[in-house]
Amino acid sequence: GADQSADDPDPHALGLTARHLAYVIYTSGSTGTPKGVMVEHRGMTNYLSWARESYAPTSSSVVSSSLAFDATVNSLFAPLVAGGHALLTKEGDEVEGIRSRVGIPCGLVNVTPILLDVLGQQLQSAGDASQVEVLVIGGEALSSSTVELWRHIQPAARMVNEYGPTEAVVGCAFHDIPADFSASTNVPIGRPIANTRIYLLDGHGQPVPFGAVGELYIGGAGVARGYLNRPDLTAERFLADPFSGKAGARMYRSGDLARYLPDGNLEFLGRNDDQVKIRGFRIEPGEIAARLLEHELVGDAAVVAHADAAGDKRLVAYVVVKMTDGSAEADGAGLAASLRAHLGGLLPDYMVPSAFVRLEALPLTVNGKLDRKALPVPDDDAYARRAYEAPQGEIETLLAGIWAELLGVERVGRHDNFFELGGHSLLAVRLLVRLTEALAVELPLAILFAKPTLAELARESSISLITQEFDSHQLQKLLSSGVGAWIGT
Repeated sequence: GADQSADDPDPHALGLTARHLAYVIYTSGSTGTPKGVMVEHRGMTNYLSWARESYAPTSSSVVSSSLAFDATVNSLFAPLVAGGHALLTKEGDEVEGIRSRVGIPCGLVNVTPILLDVLGQQLQSAGDASQVEVLVIGGEALSSSTVELWRHIQPAARMVNEYGPTEAVVGCAFHDIPADFSASTNVPIGRPIANTRIYLLDGHGQPVPFGAVGELYIGGAGVARGYLNRPDLTAERFLADPFSGKAGARMYRSGDLARYLPDGNLEFLGRNDDQVKIRGFRIEPGEIAARLLEHELVGDAAVVAHADAAGDKRLVAYVVVKMTDGSAEADGAGLAASLRAHLGGLLPDYMVPSAFVRLEALPLTVNGKLDRKALPVPDDDAYARRAYEAPQGEIETLLAGIWAELLGVERVGRHDNFFELGGHSLLAVRLLVRLTEALAVELPLAILFAKPTLAELARESSISLITQEFDSHQLQKLLSSGVGAWIGT
């Protein structure tokens, strides 16, 4: 009204400083327990100043996320501070809300990868055009297949992969995806934004070597004050920054894993809490998934550890295959064999999954996170099998039964490989123990590694049976098993 001042408010007159709170926003993060993150004006101002310069949102932006999601800070306030305006979408109808506006010029759309993928598929199916200038993608890992899809829909759109936990104000790192981006590589999270520092540290708080996996710590202007009424958790996650040289500087321990690529960009590799220990080896499933995404057939991937009936943990890979011509390599055992061979050339044996399950899409929770509980148990087709040929003779049949029981598979062919079916060194020891119990023959562990197929191992067992001397107890045991008759006893 006429009685209202037309001047900007004077923050100093109000006693406000950059250290006052701009907002408190709740996030569950990886634990599922909500916690209020206290973000100060200096952090929010630093991000928005950078976003205004970097994204230059001169026209409208589309707000596709909830006002309780910190990505809204970008899509809502960045255009406003640049003199533009923001268009709100209806909650629960975000995809259609974005789609209804992409046909008109739009400066900025901030969207999660899953929404971007669904929107792209709808636009491609309907043959609709898009006139978005800048797509800022964040909140989850971005798959190369989604980038490839949008390069077909709107080649001229600028695509930015933005990374940042709520505790570091929306985004602390970004990567401008180049026009010649290769879909066979992962989408990096790039480099730090202005006035931000990122460290990759080991378990002792020391920087990891270049190219090695480390936990991601964030320092600089964007670090939040801490968690509301949670001094214990604040002390655990917000630490003194020993690399800053500035009094009182702090850094946030994200719990995320990353490494530097040869070009200096950061590659996101998942959560530290997803780390699993299998047969004494500490394994980062995110690192395996990242290597799977380098395969030409894989559009999206996740790797989890499953425990079998005996309690043994095994790695299982879940992959979404890109559109193919229906080749055998893209299905069942053919896909498993191809992916296993691919990973075998990049990772140590203990990091190669036992099974590879093809899905139409990875199951997600309502928050767009991977829903591990919805991942199916692998069936027999998920293993790298050879062309099936039934076991021949008593020894192959006996071995096939032992393999099936130890490996948890229904059917074993004479050309199947013990290790490709999920076997490992500990199971190999159990197998040889079972073999000794059944045939009274002892084989060295090296034999199984040298002769890993059912037919090869059966042949080695036969040779040992023929050349070995037996006592009366052993002969009686062989006769009762039926194998003794085969060797002429």
